[in-house]
Amino acid sequence: MNDDLSWMLDSALEIPGALHAVLVSADGLLMARTRDFEKDNADTVAAAMSGMQSLSRSLGFFVEAGRLQWRQTLVEFDGGWVFLISAGEGAYLGVSASPDVDMQDITFRMQQLVGQLGKALTTPPRENLGVRS
Repeated sequence: MNDDLSWMLDSALEIPGALHAVLVSADGLLMARTRDFEKDNADTVAAAMSGMQSLSRSLGFFVEAGRLQWRQTLVEFDGGWVFLISAGEGAYLGVSASPDVDMQDITFRMQQLVGQLGKALTTPPRENLGVRS
């Protein structure tokens, strides 16, 4: 887990009703989690979210013929919501929330967070150090 990113994920919880947040890789590995979310549970969520985004992407044809860009998956439960969005190349941000969360606020905050995470996850290009022989 990347503790350096946990503080960023914790900022998603500033929205009233937001419960937990995880950053996962496309292959289902946990990259970061909010500090109050147990690692074992976060690992389980990461694996499930990898499958969830894969299934969601395969349904684009159901909306319209042709290839559509997947943007978000939303799942509703009796006790709340699960939001999943792309967080850059091969990464996804998932947030759980209570039933009374303002959905516009949480999705806007998630988009802001993705912008911040993108900068943190991008590796700067290596400089040519002029190797001498």
